[in-house]
Amino acid sequence: MATTEALPAAELLARIGRMVERSLPRWGLSPAARATMINHSENVTYRIDDPDSGGRSILRVHRVGYHSQEAIRSELQWMEALRRQAGVETPETIPAKDGTVIQTLRSPELDHPRHAVMFTFLDGKEPAEDELLGPFERLGEVSAHMHRHAAGWILPPGFTRHVWDFETAFGPNPTWGRWQDSFGVDQPTLEILGRMEKTIGRRLERFGKSRERFGLCHADIRLANLLIDGTRTKVIDFDDCGISWYLYDLGTALSFIEHRPDVPDLVQSWLKGYSKVIRLSREEETEIPTFIMFRRLLLVAWIGSHAETDLAKSLGAPYTQGSCRLAEQYLGRFA
Repeated sequence: MATTEALPAAELLARIGRMVERSLPRWGLSPAARATMINHSENVTYRIDDPDSGGRSILRVHRVGYHSQEAIRSELQWMEALRRQAGVETPETIPAKDGTVIQTLRSPELDHPRHAVMFTFLDGKEPAEDELLGPFERLGEVSAHMHRHAAGWILPPGFTRHVWDFETAFGPNPTWGRWQDSFGVDQPTLEILGRMEKTIGRRLERFGKSRERFGLCHADIRLANLLIDGTRTKVIDFDDCGISWYLYDLGTALSFIEHRPDVPDLVQSWLKGYSKVIRLSREEETEIPTFIMFRRLLLVAWIGSHAETDLAKSLGAPYTQGSCRLAEQYLGRFA
């Protein structure tokens, strides 16, 4: 019998939703509390509303097999350290009644248990796509604060997170699968994206992994994971945080909008904010397009390996085709 993880997305989400509803008393919520799914991407995320207390919170139910309990704990440790030591506003965890923050949820309708974490609800809005220059400056500044903290932070014992480098992205066992297996990959696509992959590999090897350039970063700090609340900038969803080049965070900030004509302006706005905290060298600034395309090719792979998600379905083959056009521009400059 096929695993329930292979069920059609709607049926799988319905089963997870029923499991979540039954699990809410673990956090001391009232019988009237309800869970509303707000996102299905790597994980399934719910807004929890408890009318009896008036409280709101966020519950993240983890994808099976993506992160171990130790890796989730490591993520939460860095989020807490950023709040306490670097002044970066991140969600706080809400312990269950037994005092633990990582719960393991089980259901007779599912073959595998799933880890789950409850977070405080943060006020704020995702930046509007037609007014990005100001938010990108904020994004650059908060990214620099996180990088400066990471560079000086002593990792706790047992700390473990994904590594986002060329080998884990495009090697024999890529974390997000092979981009070659994604939507719309034909022979011309294999040729041009293959050339770009090799060029990225050569340039990253030359760029190196010195401590000033490579360390713990958010690794998914795109606009969907940024909340603007007046003068406050809040960062959410550290699920992909891991070890990579710090400039990878700029590549992730441009996720899904790499084709926009204002990308050079957005990059300059990000650099303006970043330079308030950390100054980049000319060599680092020159390599920014490599990190943008490194991320873009990773997303082609992600779309193929997460074909059941609404985001992957909405992007599909056109995202791959757009990647080829961007690859031609990149190769024209760097090949």
